[in-house]
Amino acid sequence: MLRSVNLRDYMLTNPLTVKPEDNVVEAMKIIIDNRVSGVCVVDDQRNLLGVLSEMDCLRAVLATTYNDSRIGIVSEHMATENLVVAHPNEDIVDVARDMLRINKRRRPVVENGKLIGQITCRQLLRAVATFSEQ
Repeated sequence: MLRSVNLRDYMLTNPLTVKPEDNVVEAMKIIIDNRVSGVCVVDDQRNLLGVLSEMDCLRAVLATTYNDSRIGIVSEHMATENLVVAHPNEDIVDVARDMLRINKRRRPVVENGKLIGQITCRQLLRAVATFSEQ
C-alpha cells in the first residue's frame, strides 16, 4: 500500500520549536494550543538541541509538586540523549518501520546540521491515505 518515497515529500516543513531558555509552562502552552505531543528545541541557528514531549512536561510538573520548587526551563527537562533524527531523502517506509521499532511518535528531520522538518505518525498516515486514493 505504501510505496517508497522520500521523507521530504511528507514531512512537516515548519515544525513547532522552542528555545532551551524558554519556560516549560510556555512550552506546555504551545504543545496544548497546537495539539501536538511535543516540540523540537533549537538554538538561534536552528541547530537541533533536543526534544520536549508531553511526558517531559508532565515529569517537570510532578517534580515541582514533590520538591516544592519552580517548574524551570526547557533545557532542564528536554531529551538530549540518543536523539534519533532523519534526513529528508530517507525512505518514508524505512523511517516508519524504525519509529515503530523504537516506539517514538515523531522524528526531527535534519539537513546540514539544521532542523528543516519533522515527521510524525500523522504525516505517515496521510501518506498512506494519499496512496490509497491512487
